[in-house]
Amino acid sequence: MLDHRYEVQSLLARGGMSAVYRGIDTRLHRPVAIKVMDKQYAADRSWAERFEQEARAAASLHHPNVVAVHDQGVDQSGDSVHAFLVMELVDGGTLRDLLERRGKLDPALAISITEQVLSALSVAHQADLVHRDIKPENVLIGRTGSPGQQGAGIVKVADFGLVRALASAGTTSSSVILGTVAYLSPEQVETGVATTRSDVYSVGLLLYEMLTGAPAFSGDTALSVAYQHVNADVPAPSASNPLVPAALDGLVRMVTSRRVQDRPADATAMLTELRRVRDTLGLTPVPIPALPPPDAVPDDDRTIPAMAPITPTSNGATGAPANGAHANGAPANGMPHDGAPPHAPGGKPINRTQLLDHPDEAFEERPRRRIPRFALVTAALLAIAGLVAGGMWVYNVASQVTVPDVQGMTLDRAKQVLAAAELTPSVVEQRHNTVGKNTAIGTDPAAGTELPAGEHITLVMSLGRPAVPDIEPGTSREDAVAAIERAQLTAEHDPSIDEYHESIAEGAILGVAPSPGTPLKIGETVTYALSKGPPPTPVPNVAGESRDEAFSILKQAGFEPYDAGEEFSPDVAAGYVVRTDPEAGTTPSSEGLRVGVYVSNAVEVPSVSFQTLDEAQQILADAGLTAEVVQGGTSPVGSRVFRQQPSAGERVESGSTVQLWAFP
Repeated sequence: MLDHRYEVQSLLARGGMSAVYRGIDTRLHRPVAIKVMDKQYAADRSWAERFEQEARAAASLHHPNVVAVHDQGVDQSGDSVHAFLVMELVDGGTLRDLLERRGKLDPALAISITEQVLSALSVAHQADLVHRDIKPENVLIGRTGSPGQQGAGIVKVADFGLVRALASAGTTSSSVILGTVAYLSPEQVETGVATTRSDVYSVGLLLYEMLTGAPAFSGDTALSVAYQHVNADVPAPSASNPLVPAALDGLVRMVTSRRVQDRPADATAMLTELRRVRDTLGLTPVPIPALPPPDAVPDDDRTIPAMAPITPTSNGATGAPANGAHANGAPANGMPHDGAPPHAPGGKPINRTQLLDHPDEAFEERPRRRIPRFALVTAALLAIAGLVAGGMWVYNVASQVTVPDVQGMTLDRAKQVLAAAELTPSVVEQRHNTVGKNTAIGTDPAAGTELPAGEHITLVMSLGRPAVPDIEPGTSREDAVAAIERAQLTAEHDPSIDEYHESIAEGAILGVAPSPGTPLKIGETVTYALSKGPPPTPVPNVAGESRDEAFSILKQAGFEPYDAGEEFSPDVAAGYVVRTDPEAGTTPSSEGLRVGVYVSNAVEVPSVSFQTLDEAQQILADAGLTAEVVQGGTSPVGSRVFRQQPSAGERVESGSTVQLWAFP
């Protein structure tokens, strides 16, 4: 009994960190799956506290494709300490079982399974949880139990938060890589840091294996598999299975890119891409084939065992049991496709637990032969060389970390990700044309850079696009230009829009365009206008005034009059002002206070009626005019003028002709 409530029954599966048992909740009388952690972790108080926090987080995920977590606790009986999780008991098998039975899956089925896996991960990613250990053993296939759906299954993802709790507890050495190496992302191998994009990578490997029937990378050791993740691209599935469509090839290559930023941001984004590919291929969702529940794993002593060390699997995986050790009691990878337990030579059944924990002792009747001493020495030297090389690799991995991609994250989230990568961030802010305010632009050094653990790094946060600063009219030109340039915009003066202003001093800011608060791109231009100061007094109207009077009036108005010349005007008598330059009523600039005065040179035609022709001609000549006799005039002395044109009193230009009519 655990916690005086949960009755532990048969062992379903075991692995490197835990064992899963079928059990009964004696209080609610329901079957459950009970995962019991290795005592070396359960006895660590800090790890147990973090495990409890993560269990709460996992229990908060409510989704039909997530294995439900019912309870969590720590049971202490005497010297034994057992940390445990109580979970939903899934009646079925795992994706590993399905792959062992069928080999590669057709694209429609592979997409349908992947869709349900991503649906579960989407909920987790939205809750800020990263799974970190997506693999076929953690993808359970249970029965739906829906009417009319006999034989149909449902995908459930297990183990949310477990590996994350272990990673955050600090109870592992720097040489331990968390998760299963065959499905780890490159950044997990290099730094141990996982993000939502790491889960996307693992799902991509899952999809690859469903389409091809084999993992993307395999090797003799976990180290060789890890090396391939970091240094080789995942091949196109069609290279192994020519029936895989090109669209699925492209999806797998995208989500398994070694460049973190090239993958979809999270499971929701990948789910969108997956459905788009399915629509492109004209495929429809297909039922998931249900799997029969496996038999319980034999367990002779029927006690909770101490867990065995993490051991590599046949595909180079470490850090997790070959059988998955999950809530459905999944069989080990070594099980034949018919579900029968494996046999040793001679037909003797092999204890599955023994096969997992002590593979060299499982085949008890294997014939032994003597090994020459030189072979033992050679093997020992090779082993030592391997340990040295492995130790150097672990040292380098532990001492070097890769800068994670934090672009698009909030400040708090980016700090958490960088801290998890063992980097110390210093925050700077700068404007950006496309990245929104309070969102991470990136880091310096950039994502993907290798740095020593604990190194300081600059986290660059966005202030958003620059906006035209709030510049009040009357601000000095220097202050306005400085404010515009501080906003990373360009200040430009347009003299054509400068104006006089009654209250704003000359040279101060009159206004800016665009208006304050308008968002612009970095470096765009803000135009400003300056005040010319108070407008000058308009030029007074002195037309018709005498020259001297006009000069006096202009001087009193603050202008500097000068003689600009003479002009003819039939309306103004000679010597009087015709006009000024500038014209009356205008407001010249301060540089143009001089006003030219033009006076009239008009000649007033004198009256010559009843004068003799000689007298009339002389009078007109004295006035600067010319006489022309039109009629009469036979006797200049005796003839007298009785008509003239222009008439007397009219104003004409100097030198004009006056026509005369005289008696004979």
